[in-house]
Amino acid sequence: MHCVDKRGLAMADLGPKPDGNGYRPDPPHLEVRRHSDRVARTSVSLSDGGDVRYSETEPMLPEGTLSGEEGDAEEKEEEESQRTPTRNMPKESPLAMALQIVVPFLLAGFGTVSAGMVLDIVQHWDAFKYITEIFILVPALLGLKGNLEMTLASRLSTAVNVGKMDSPIEKWNLIIGNLALKQVQATVVGFLAAVAAVVLGWIPEGKFQMSHAVLLCSASVATAFIASMLQGFIMVGVIVGSKKTGINPDNVATPIAASFGDLITLAILAWISQGLYNCLDSHPYVSSLVCAFFLSLTPVWMVISSKHPASRTLLYSGWEPVITAMVISSIGGLILDKTVSDPNLAGIVVYTPVINGIGGNLVAIQSSRISTHLHFHSAPGEVPEEAKGCYYPCRTFYGTGANHRSAQVLLLLVLPGHLIFLYTIHLMKSGHTTLTPIFMTVYLAAALLQVFLLLCIADWMVYSMWRSGKDPDSFSIPYLTALGDLLGTALLALSFQFLWYIGDQDSDVGD
Repeated sequence: MHCVDKRGLAMADLGPKPDGNGYRPDPPHLEVRRHSDRVARTSVSLSDGGDVRYSETEPMLPEGTLSGEEGDAEEKEEEESQRTPTRNMPKESPLAMALQIVVPFLLAGFGTVSAGMVLDIVQHWDAFKYITEIFILVPALLGLKGNLEMTLASRLSTAVNVGKMDSPIEKWNLIIGNLALKQVQATVVGFLAAVAAVVLGWIPEGKFQMSHAVLLCSASVATAFIASMLQGFIMVGVIVGSKKTGINPDNVATPIAASFGDLITLAILAWISQGLYNCLDSHPYVSSLVCAFFLSLTPVWMVISSKHPASRTLLYSGWEPVITAMVISSIGGLILDKTVSDPNLAGIVVYTPVINGIGGNLVAIQSSRISTHLHFHSAPGEVPEEAKGCYYPCRTFYGTGANHRSAQVLLLLVLPGHLIFLYTIHLMKSGHTTLTPIFMTVYLAAALLQVFLLLCIADWMVYSMWRSGKDPDSFSIPYLTALGDLLGTALLALSFQFLWYIGDQDSDVGD
């Protein structure tokens, strides 16, 4: 399925030897071959129906694709061929890396705190009280930031670091193709998340209401579409701004994608759900019209995304991680739905987006960094020596590489970060639980265990995907953030259940 073009390697050995100044003249047959290859690539990329095998491990645009330059194309291609093999990763000290990570990490954390406070309020709205399956949608829709926004951020960050966004024409073709692809995925995943919520809500209770099912589909699709579009524009601005200011986008893009994602998505879901619920009796057809409208836009986005070879490849092959991650997040949503209705676990709502969001943000940074490192230093299907053999957890955190240091920094951020967010929730008089020492100890232990497991899973998963020929930028983050949702919700539910059993029972705060 994945093919690596080795013509460049073969052709490199056919040319004449360089002279004393290091100049290697191109033989005539090489010029003809280069010209024909460029024409063929351009004609294929600009045609809608071209059958092109585009490897998923190509970060984004191959050199020369959709560039449009005609006058000095040979010179530019020769410069690119000489520059690409020697391009080095940006150097950064552990302190610089930590400073770049901390600011967006705190910004993202406050975004998840805001989302938790909003969820704590809207759980008392009529739509959430009488259609409790909406709680199953919450992790799946909030998980779209991992499925789509963080994946987009990781792909664009890799494209920036390997020089694929230096040409303005290539950059905007890349951005437009990926934004259109993201809208297609958001619409489909939103619809499937609603179907999963209906099924998971119907199985335990054994009752089904068509009006509630249509409302869930409409609210989910509309929320996914609108939130994905807004966050996509924000994400593109962050990536382009990072490139211009010299900041490594791997460190800032994914947390900033998450900082706005949870709050925007949850606010839109609550507003649309309540609005459709108010129309349920007087205008029952509104939900159906809303769902049909957003679904009807899907073919338009498919046509736009198919114009670009990278997004066209993902349009056909990028569904496995997105849909699987949605199913995993929906299981976490089922846990949330059952715990919210339990008076013994009244305080879990406000903390769920926080622990899920922080874990997803941190593991997305690590995944994006490892992926960028592999794109720089390893051919598809080959992994460094340190990643060969059986996996063991110490490999993630100990060593001399930059990814070992980043894993240590990310794990060290868990405790101080969550302490800041816990006290923020406390100062805002939100939640239903007093910050007792036993509560904070149990909560922080759950958060630390969650991030430790996620970092270990990320280290194993990214190298495994690269070894199998899959691009980790497109495949790993959806799985990791969905696992973060599931682990976070499950560990938080166990923590609250444990606190109830040992007698730390307090549910009167924030009512």
